Amino acid sequence: MGVLSGPLVGVLIAAFLASTVEFVEAFTIVLVVGVTVNWKSAFVGMAAATLTLVALVGIFGTALVVFIPLDILRTAVGFLLILFGLKWLKKSVLRYAGVKAMHDEEAIYEEQRAEMRARGERPSTALDPFGVATSYKSVLLEGLEVAFIVITFGSASASSISARATGILYAAVGAVGALILVAALGALIRAPLQRVPENTLKFVVGVMLTSFGAFWGGEGIGVTWPGADWFLLALIAFTLLVTFALISWLRPYGKPRPTTTDSTDSTDVATAREAH
Repeated sequence: MGVLSGPLVGVLIAAFLASTVEFVEAFTIVLVVGVTVNWKSAFVGMAAATLTLVALVGIFGTALVVFIPLDILRTAVGFLLILFGLKWLKKSVLRYAGVKAMHDEEAIYEEQRAEMRARGERPSTALDPFGVATSYKSVLLEGLEVAFIVITFGSASASSISARATGILYAAVGAVGALILVAALGALIRAPLQRVPENTLKFVVGVMLTSFGAFWGGEGIGVTWPGADWFLLALIAFTLLVTFALISWLRPYGKPRPTTTDSTDSTDVATAREAH
C-alpha cells in the first residue's frame, strides 16, 4: 500500500463520500431559496460561500503543511477525526436501530419552504438579501465540515511537506467531485435529492473517519501498526463489528417512528407538508 496509491486513494474516497453528504444537505436549502425567491439569489450565496471555503482551505491547509510537526499534527487530527466520526456513527447507530428517525431531505425541504413563505418571501427577479444570506449560510455551514475533512485528511496522510500538499490535493479533488455530482443531479432533477442514500453514506463515512482517526492518532503517539498502512483495513473491520453489535443491541429499544429531520419532530414535519 504505497504512499500515493493506498492511503491517498482512501483519503480521496472518504472526502468524496463525506462531501456528498454535506453538499446534498446544502443543496436542499439552495433549492428552497431558488424555488421560493429566485435562482439568482441562491447562486450568488452559494458562490460566495464556495469562495470563502476555498480561502479557508488554502490558508489553514498551508499553515498545517508548513508549520506543524507531523507527529503533533497526526495526534491532533486523529483525535478530532475520532470525535467527528463517532458523532456520525452515533446518529447512524440510533437510526438503523430504530431509536432515531431516518434523515429525510424531502421533509427538510418542505419545512424550510414553509418557513420562508411564512416570512413573506415570494418569487422575484431582484437580488434578495435574505435569499443570498440563507444560501450562503447553508453552504458555508455544511461546507465547513467538508473543509475540515479536506484539510485534516490531506495534511495527515503523508510525512513530507510535498506529500502532505498532495494529500490535501487528493482530498480537495474528492470534495470537488462530490460538488460537481450533486450540482449536476440537482440541475437535472430540481427537487430534493432524497433518493441519495444519505443515511448509508453517513454510516460509511463515520466508519472511515473513526478508523483513519485511530490510525493517524496512533502513529502520532508512536504506535507502529502491524502491516503498516494495511492495518487500516483491520481498524475499519473492527469499527464495523462494534457498530453492528451496537445496532443489534439497541434494536429491541427502537420504536417505529415517522421520518423526520434532525431538528424537528413529526408534528413540525406534518405541518410543513400541509403548508406545501
